[in-house]
Parts: sequence; C-alpha cells; structure tokens
Amino acid sequence: MSKGILIYSEVTRENYLHTVTFELANKARELAQKLSDCPIMALVLVKPDLIDEFKEVFRVNGFDKVFYVADERFRTYTTDIFAPVAIKCVRDIDPEIMLIGATNQGRDLAPRISSALHTGLTADCTGLDINESGKLAATRPTFGGQLMATILSKKFPQMATVRPKVFKPMKEFVNVDTNFVRMGYDFCGYKSKIEVLEFTKKITSEINNLDCAEVIVAGGRGMQSAEGFKLLKELADTLGGVVGASRLAVEMGLADKNCQVGQTGKTVIPKLYIACGISGALQHTVGMNNAERVIAINKDRNAPIFEIADYGMVGDAFEIIPKLIQSIKQHT
Repeated sequence: MSKGILIYSEVTRENYLHTVTFELANKARELAQKLSDCPIMALVLVKPDLIDEFKEVFRVNGFDKVFYVADERFRTYTTDIFAPVAIKCVRDIDPEIMLIGATNQGRDLAPRISSALHTGLTADCTGLDINESGKLAATRPTFGGQLMATILSKKFPQMATVRPKVFKPMKEFVNVDTNFVRMGYDFCGYKSKIEVLEFTKKITSEINNLDCAEVIVAGGRGMQSAEGFKLLKELADTLGGVVGASRLAVEMGLADKNCQVGQTGKTVIPKLYIACGISGALQHTVGMNNAERVIAINKDRNAPIFEIADYGMVGDAFEIIPKLIQSIKQHT
C-alpha cells in the first residue's frame, strides 16, 4: 500500500498559502487514483497564529492529512531553520512521493531535503504521471528546452518540484474530513545565523502582474527593437493585459528578464496569449501552452507556434498590430 503523496505547503510573506499548493493538490488527486487512492498529505511550517486560518482551505482542497509545525521562528523564511525541520518531518512522515512548488523558497528547500534523505530530485517539472510500475514519472524540458525528458527516481521519497501555473487547481471544492497532526519538536537546537531586517518589494506593472494576468501580449526577436515592444505595450494596454517576452527577446535587450515566459522564465495560464514574432520553440511554449486561447502573429507560415495556436495571422506584426489596436478601440 502506498505511503501517500506529501505536498510542501509554502506560506508566503503576506501570510497566505501559496497557490501552487492547490495546483499540486489537484494533480496529486489524479496521481493518487493510480496508487490505490493513496492519501494526499501536506506539510506546513507556520507561525502559531495562522494554522487555524488555513484549516478550512486544506479541507476543501482534498487533503486527507496535514502535518504542521507551529513556531514563531517560521514568521520569515530562513534556510537554516526551515531546512532541518522540514527534513525531520519528511523522515517521520515517510511519504512515497513528495511534491514542492518551484518557487524561490521551494527551489532553496527541495535540494536540501533530497540531499539529506539521499534521494533524487527532478526539478522544474512540466508533467507528472504514475507509470506501469507504480513509480512517479516526472517530465521536464532538457537540452535548453529542445527535448522533454521523463525521469524516474531510484530511491524514496520520489521528489519533484513543479513551477506555479503548470497545473490548474480544482474547479470545484471538495469536502474532506482532514486530519491535522501537530509535529511536536524541541526547538532548542535550532538557531538561525541570519536575521532578516526588512523586505523591499519592487513594484512595476508587467513584472508583478505577469503571473496572474488574464491577457498577455508577448514578443520575440521578430519584434526587432524597443519600438516593437512599445507597440506590444500599446496592444496590451488596449486589452487590459501585460507584456511578456521570449528568451531571445530578453537576450537581445528588448525586454526585462522578469517578463520572460518559458522554461527559464515564468509559466503562465492566461485566458488570452498573443504571441508576436515568436517562432514557438519548446523552450518558450512550455511556459504558455496551457493558455485558454493562443493567437500567433508571424511572418513565417511554417513557424512552430502555429501548431499550438488557436488562431494564426501570417504577416508583419508591425502592420497587423496597429490594425488590431484600431479595431479594438472602435468596438469598445
């Protein structure tokens, strides 16, 4: 019988459970069906006054059991406090599979857990499945995004990190009689060498809205210059969206790194994704192929982007986009 799937539930600086927790929970329910309906569990390290606020959201997202450690030292993430506690918890829980969001915190924590437990870790996965042998089959891009590799772990727990927005949360809540288990550890030996004095958050439009934008107008090297991206910005503003970019556009200095969509950038699931001057290499499409609607604009009618697009326009983006903007404004 499976020992279950454990999800690390990150608490953000704003004192919310990171949305990737619920995206992974939905995927875990699918995996669990192939593992004799094994339990879906969560591990959360949290300050004492927050755990009661989180209980209902764990229940309605299908968690069978939630293990938590409550302590004042979890108010701010520091590696030398979180890592040893998480490692001890995972050893005691002993899951068959452990999933972690590939956030800044998750990317710091996951390899420390896997190293301490002498097990493998497949990072930045875009697909998870259970193979015919009942093993976790974790898929991720490799060779610069040119190929997809499916990786199996030789040891347990089988670990993987998944970027936010790769999977979707449940469309409808479920009601589960979740069992909450407090892990009672002695913290006398846990002392941090780091003191966090202050966080300063950089707030600019595209950088902070790309993750949750419903409309994204993205440009590739075909946009040629900063003037091309100004045109994209005008279209995005007309649609109430934000600007994204391919890796090549970022490398050419046409857009900020924080606007990059793709394997080495962000994963997004907007309602509408307009790809302008983007060829459609796998490195880019793994970051946006779950968009509800994709419109591609490209001079090359054989560009791979048209294979995943719902609608395609073959032509010069510098001629098509101004006409789109004009048409949208006339009908709004």
